[in-house]
Amino acid sequence: MSTALAPIELPDWAWERAEIRQALRARDIGAVFRHVQQYAGASQARIATATGMTQARVNEIINSRREVSRLDVYERIADGLRMPDDARHLLGLAAGREKRAGGAAFALAAFPEIVRVYAAQSSAAAEIQQMAREAQELDVLAVRGLGLVGLNDSLLRACLPRDQGGKGLRVRVALLDPESPALARRAAEIGESPESLADGVRLTEARLRELADVCDVGVWRYRMLPTWRLIRTDATMFVGAFDAGWEGHESATYKVVETPHGPFFRGYRRMFEAIIDGAERTV
Repeated sequence: MSTALAPIELPDWAWERAEIRQALRARDIGAVFRHVQQYAGASQARIATATGMTQARVNEIINSRREVSRLDVYERIADGLRMPDDARHLLGLAAGREKRAGGAAFALAAFPEIVRVYAAQSSAAAEIQQMAREAQELDVLAVRGLGLVGLNDSLLRACLPRDQGGKGLRVRVALLDPESPALARRAAEIGESPESLADGVRLTEARLRELADVCDVGVWRYRMLPTWRLIRTDATMFVGAFDAGWEGHESATYKVVETPHGPFFRGYRRMFEAIIDGAERTV
């Protein structure tokens, strides 16, 4: 049985509740304390002892008469409530020194690589274009790529040629091989003829070939069934998915940034490099 001097233990499921996670994101410690009272049955005095405060201070915080702003106080609160690492991240703190049993599990909103989720590519269009204009490297993994780079009004076309002949921009585009069985399967999934889809791939290749003298552009044909749709601008990636029920630009689009230890950016980039290595270069 815990004593008054021990940290307060909430059940793991309590930290996963939406209201607690929202309070952590907002750094609303008063709301956090109220939830601790609800889910742990802790009194104000018990919370005060666990977090190194006076009961009067805890009462003021709970009743919104005082706010917490100092980092060391947030740390004391996190330690005193034995917050799991994903809860600490929501509060803006580093991982705890102690690991909880069962391993860490992070909510999407707390995971530092995924910084934004758009309902579709169109919602992210302005940001993608701005980042592409400033990038030194641009990688694209698509099916036919017309909406990305193949047409005059496509998402990235105007971003490709740069001032002074586009020097400094390296563009790599991977498109689905128009002669592959995977293209015929993808055409069937979206209700289009293989000939039409294949012609779209070839048109994108031809339009990118026009840019060979204004930027460092390369085009590859891959033969696997498309799953991921990627746009990488230097250390930022926009990721969508192909499915039988929608095209890539209709997918939710995740903005993923490179971090020292995050697996998503590194994994997607490694996948792109592997696709390029195994594909046929046509431009």
